[in-house]
Amino acid sequence: MAKVTRDDVARLAGTSTAVVSYVINNGPRPVAPATRERVQAAIKELGYRPDRVAQAMASRRTELIGLIVPDARQPFFGEMAHAVEQAAAERGKMVLVGNSDYVAEREVHYLRAFLGMRVSGLILVSHALNDNAAAEIDAWDARVVLLHERPEAIDDVAVVTDDIGGAQLAVRHLLEHGHPYVACLGGVAETPLVGDPVSDHVEGWRRAMQEARIPTEGRLFEAPYNRYDAYQVALELLAGPHRPPAIFCSTDDQAIGVLRAARELRIEVPEELAVAGFDDVKEAALTDPPLTTVATDRTAMARAAVDLVLDDGLRVAGSRRERVKLFPSRLVVRRSCGCR
Repeated sequence: MAKVTRDDVARLAGTSTAVVSYVINNGPRPVAPATRERVQAAIKELGYRPDRVAQAMASRRTELIGLIVPDARQPFFGEMAHAVEQAAAERGKMVLVGNSDYVAEREVHYLRAFLGMRVSGLILVSHALNDNAAAEIDAWDARVVLLHERPEAIDDVAVVTDDIGGAQLAVRHLLEHGHPYVACLGGVAETPLVGDPVSDHVEGWRRAMQEARIPTEGRLFEAPYNRYDAYQVALELLAGPHRPPAIFCSTDDQAIGVLRAARELRIEVPEELAVAGFDDVKEAALTDPPLTTVATDRTAMARAAVDLVLDDGLRVAGSRRERVKLFPSRLVVRRSCGCR
């Protein structure tokens, strides 16, 4: 059986192949509703299947969106990746996901690979993008949206949450329980000072402590973002002579590690130690006790990022597109802080 072509569809619909293309690609020119219906009926009757590879070669764009995250094994990034996939699917796109493992060279590797595949755009949840990555993006003139983080090396459209304000909410709440001070689990020494959410969480903790006129010196502790390494840090901290009365963790994953360490050391939470996190991953509601944390609207952020990366005006010089979309954060009160 001969392969059905675009010419066959145009002949049956009584129109030109250009109009058939406009219907299939939903543009770039409008098509009258009656004509669109005839073309769609002809496509269905003939069983025509567009050659997506050929379309990509002609338009220099595929139905794919590239997404680079630091580590999809961490609940926050896994949930964010899922939200992006859902938002893309609603818009007829598919998502390619790459894990950088917090290594700048791997991010550049995925950048080159995805751009070489002619993705429609890139959404970067980037921790360590550097000047090499910025140069790669400029060389390809790529559509890029930064999600959750905003690296200093790249000046592009960003979708972020109010990390500083959210951290202040959590720390103020812990202090309202009467604790003399709140310790903080921040990031590691290599955490970027600009554009990184963990750095902003630490800044929010610092501001809340300063508002209460409480010293911060000696109360900020380095800890990797994941629960396993945070658990090791917490074991040492909680078993030491200066155990804090309350801890604000920069991520929920860190907080889960702290709760585990407290349980092993037979420290009652929240009676002897109050704990709060940041992210409101789904697991936070199931910890023992349930974790007080700061929530971000990942679904809305993912939709905004996908809409922006598919926006034809994103790369237009002098575009009035909003450069940073800031989403509010909110406190989710559960039992780990001392509330009942």
